[in-house]
Amino acid sequence: MAIYVDFVQIKFKGHKWCHMLADSLQELHDFAAFIDVDARLFHRNASYPHYDITVQMREIAIAQGAIPTDRKKIIECAKKLKVELNDQIEQSSHS
Repeated sequence: MAIYVDFVQIKFKGHKWCHMLADSLQELHDFAAFIDVDARLFHRNASYPHYDITVQMREIAIAQGAIPTDRKKIIECAKKLKVELNDQIEQSSHS
């Protein structure tokens, strides 16, 4: 299991932002909490589930073990996380 950060730097509200993903949603949420990323920065309804993090948060994530990675790996993780999230939503609707 691993945490990944991309190289994107989207300017928004006076900051530069990038994306943080992982091999699983639980690992992603646990790591985000560990490095003190606000849960409101999780985007479950985006085209794929991820956290938006500032470039400064990205540096903290990397210092704590996140792996800077290319678009190919980000897309691979994004697809897995979307399937996992959709499975969770479906399971909760049957409860």
